[in-house]
Amino acid sequence: MPAKKMDIEQWLNKFKRIEEKLKRLALLSQLSQILNSTLDPKEIRRRAMEAATQLMKAEAGSLLLVNEEKRHLYFEVALSEREEDIKTIFLNFGEGIAGWVAQHGKPLIVNSPEKDVRFFKGVDERTEFKTRNIICVPVRVKEKIIGVLEAINKKGKRRFNKEDLSLFTSLADQVAIALDNSRLYHELEEMFFQTAESLAEAIEKRDPHTGGHTKRVTLYSQAIAKYLHLDPSETKWVKITSVLHDIGKIGIEDDILKKPEELSPEEFDIIKRHSTIGAEIIEPVRQLKEVIPGVKYHHEQVDGNGYPDGLRGEDIPMLAKIVAVSDTYDAMTMDRPYRKAKDKKVAIEELKRCSGTQLDEEVVEAFIQAYQNGEI
Repeated sequence: MPAKKMDIEQWLNKFKRIEEKLKRLALLSQLSQILNSTLDPKEIRRRAMEAATQLMKAEAGSLLLVNEEKRHLYFEVALSEREEDIKTIFLNFGEGIAGWVAQHGKPLIVNSPEKDVRFFKGVDERTEFKTRNIICVPVRVKEKIIGVLEAINKKGKRRFNKEDLSLFTSLADQVAIALDNSRLYHELEEMFFQTAESLAEAIEKRDPHTGGHTKRVTLYSQAIAKYLHLDPSETKWVKITSVLHDIGKIGIEDDILKKPEELSPEEFDIIKRHSTIGAEIIEPVRQLKEVIPGVKYHHEQVDGNGYPDGLRGEDIPMLAKIVAVSDTYDAMTMDRPYRKAKDKKVAIEELKRCSGTQLDEEVVEAFIQAYQNGEI
């Protein structure tokens, strides 16, 4: 073959390799953006595995996370036909390719696993899956290994190489960032919930007749939410609204709040202000704007006879409707100085009677489903 023709072919092959590398780098960038576009830890883990198999052009893959207390790895996500079987397997540190990577903190390519003493055959035996080759890298947060990412069987019966290892390591770094961001976010969110619950409990202590009311309403509301097919963000707002629904009682005088007898019409008008006061307290907190309608309108009724604005039917926010049912049930099933608590079955019948007039039918039905399934 003439030298010039050889040079052209070499140049074309080199160009193709560069083009392929650029495409993979662009894919890595795209996958990194997808990974970091959510704070849901389960979704991040699922996306991490999809990214691993896509970027490595592999048949399957796994994300194993570290259980520090038990010093082993567990399969959090495993994309293959036998995913559920794989998730029942645990690897001790140092056991298998993944265990070795977790223990030593070094990436590893094994293109002939049957010849490598570190290879753990138990997964293949359990799943009837044949591992031809494997690439495995540590997932590290601030020098701390939290798991390992692996891709198995490069498609086309090809072998993993150093370029794969470089890209896979970069992907693992992005997975680590996404998981750590999610962890920090949920820690802050949990701290907020605990603060809100402490505030609600402090307010409840002013009223000797409603101990534990907020916790029960929150429990009931979350149980209702399961049967209304709400999205995760709406479910989160259900919890926060339930915790804060009576925060406005901080603005009600003790002699009314603690009165052991039934309230007079004038006193009841005063206590009705708590829903509006609660909304006013929350309003300056920009992050809680979604909660305001639920706090303000949880005493509205679908027939328009509620307060503070006499809203009807669909004009009442769903958050408020959910809290209204939970609040009503708890009020009926707890003792008051001037009346005894109703039996739970009697309270359920009362909810049914008020369905479509005072309370929303769909929410009452969801409450009853949760009750029948032992969640209330």
